[in-house]
Amino acid sequence: MEEPVISIGRRGAGRLEMGHPWIYRSDVEKAPAGLEGGEVVAVVDGRRRFLAKAFWSARSQIALRVVTRLEEPVDEAFLGARLASAVALRRRVLGDEPSRRVVHGEADLLPGLVVDAYGEVVVLQTLIPATDRRKELIADLLQGALGARTVVERNDVRVRELEGLAQVKGILRGAEPGPVEHREGAARMRVDVLGGQKTGAFLDQRENRIRAGEYARGRCLDCFSYAGAFALQLAARAEQVTAVEMQSVAARQARENAALSGATKVEVVEANAFDYLRDEADKGPSWDLVVLDPPAFAKNKASVAAARRGYKEVNLRAMHCLVPGGILVTSSCSYHVPEAMLEEILLEAARDAGRPAQVLERRGAARDHPALLGVPETRYLKCFVLRLP
Repeated sequence: MEEPVISIGRRGAGRLEMGHPWIYRSDVEKAPAGLEGGEVVAVVDGRRRFLAKAFWSARSQIALRVVTRLEEPVDEAFLGARLASAVALRRRVLGDEPSRRVVHGEADLLPGLVVDAYGEVVVLQTLIPATDRRKELIADLLQGALGARTVVERNDVRVRELEGLAQVKGILRGAEPGPVEHREGAARMRVDVLGGQKTGAFLDQRENRIRAGEYARGRCLDCFSYAGAFALQLAARAEQVTAVEMQSVAARQARENAALSGATKVEVVEANAFDYLRDEADKGPSWDLVVLDPPAFAKNKASVAAARRGYKEVNLRAMHCLVPGGILVTSSCSYHVPEAMLEEILLEAARDAGRPAQVLERRGAARDHPALLGVPETRYLKCFVLRLP
């Protein structure tokens, strides 16, 4: 083995045997001095038996992220093959869909790397030292694999601070793209890949948004609307759609996207969604469908209790707003609130509302955001479609 060798304890080895790709710092028994972070290392157990090759992090509590369980070089050819496999999967499940997640980190066996494509504009996030040190190579490989004219880095995310990495954003390849048009079904939206949230859009909800549009009728309410993507899908069948968004920049984007899509039924209201729902609940049931797509309320384990209260409150108010037979499409992107917990919260809210709730669908992220069996961290988005008789 040419790479530096790191030995791990029995607990860490057992974790690898169960299929999980992370080894925590507390399970590292011996590591060479002088490793800066970002190196490819060979991982062995206490008997020096080879287990995997992994990316090393010097600062994070996740010290090792497995890249391969074979004794093979992790070089340009290796990364190119992994990227090609990820691209092929998206083509298989989405066809020629131009807007898609191309790489979904550990779920694509490329830890610490996220890549979204909007046509010929590609946005990447290198979230750990290993991928950050290789971002120029990754940008070249993406240009070759996707024919991208522009590669943007959106490394202005807090998780990088846990790895000792600075927050940066900018153009890695090509010219500044300006607003990029993104389509979901018949809806048209402009995406700001440099100034918008995440990589410009929340592609993980794409299939859930289209599905929500199929339930739409009458008066529909889209809360935490951001740039109006759910509202645009609802507008195709609803008589009236109100999109509620607190941030003025996002609310302006929602209005522009509605105009671009010719969605004349969409009204965008700048308001706090909690307050708006409280006022609507006080008026009594009047909405045929409500969408709740809030930001993550639980950023860590310490915030779970407060998150539970927040999810219950917003769902309870939404249930009070719905007419008999109304539909609630409700989501959580908090990894620390698993699906079973979210279902408990929804049951508590339904009980307090004094209304039964039928589960029509349990959904997750779109197919270009695969989850890896045995790695629950890759399945963060939960979406329930409920009917309140």
